[in-house]
Amino acid sequence: MQINANFEIAVGVQTSALEWRPSPMPGVDRRMLDRIGGEVARATSIVRYAPGSHFSAHRHDGGEEFIVLEGTFQDEHGAYPAGTYVRNPVGTRHTPRSDNGCTIFVKLWQFDPDDQAQFALDLATIGLGPVSGASGIKRAILHERNDELVLFEHWQPGAERCFGPQGGVELLVLEGSVTWQGQNFGEHGWIRLPCDWRGSAIAGQEGAKVWIKSHHLAEIHLPTG
Repeated sequence: MQINANFEIAVGVQTSALEWRPSPMPGVDRRMLDRIGGEVARATSIVRYAPGSHFSAHRHDGGEEFIVLEGTFQDEHGAYPAGTYVRNPVGTRHTPRSDNGCTIFVKLWQFDPDDQAQFALDLATIGLGPVSGASGIKRAILHERNDELVLFEHWQPGAERCFGPQGGVELLVLEGSVTWQGQNFGEHGWIRLPCDWRGSAIAGQEGAKVWIKSHHLAEIHLPTG
């Protein structure tokens, strides 16, 4: 299966307009944003767990990162409420579930095996600082390597966020709205920019809280075996 698999073109998706597709596990549905592969895939998705649903125990051979968008996600390691950003590196295992239901944004098979940082961060408690040369924008660095930079940003209403060629960029609107290429992307809107893209996005009238990842599309990791 291939969905938005050409990483040399820009793409924007208002995820609320996508249909939910069933996963192999009852009660777990997905909105697929990009995907290369079958059930074992390099994938970016919105995943919804119905109350009491679960996924089978599994190992992350390509790594996993996710943001809890609604409800509380659970596994044997803990409970992660809305607003939690989690990284599970290559080789980690867990049995996901949600007793009361949840929705997450999740990326699979996109880790360098050498990146073994494992953590969970509550974005509501992260301190943000001003960004030099970017009026109306505050930022926190969530994770940083030569091949990956993960940011959490608050954009004031009307703030313009500029992007230059930086190994690809990916944005997820967590709150508020963002205008890009003349289109408005509300809550959970997703934008992916290729390595050579240059331009900007502008916060809507209510401002925006945005998760941003960059540098990570210069080398595309795909499932092996």
